[in-house]
Amino acid sequence: MVRQGGPEEGAVKIRCPKCGAGAELTPGFAEVRCDSCGTSMSYGEYVRLVAHEDPAYSDILGDYAGGGRRPEQSDDWD
Repeated sequence: MVRQGGPEEGAVKIRCPKCGAGAELTPGFAEVRCDSCGTSMSYGEYVRLVAHEDPAYSDILGDYAGGGRRPEQSDDWD
């Protein structure tokens, strides 16, 4: 979903995990949107994608799951 217009009020600027351009994390951590490539995903999907692409962040997934699950076991997390 590509939005028209400027940034949403209260949105946080982050790096798009797909194209590397500037993206927005909407207020309430509901959605990550990139107007540059049209990416739209939930924050959970964003965290999972970033953690899988960069080993430095792979421990983030364990924080979400609790109980010591490993990133390669994260297919069912949103």
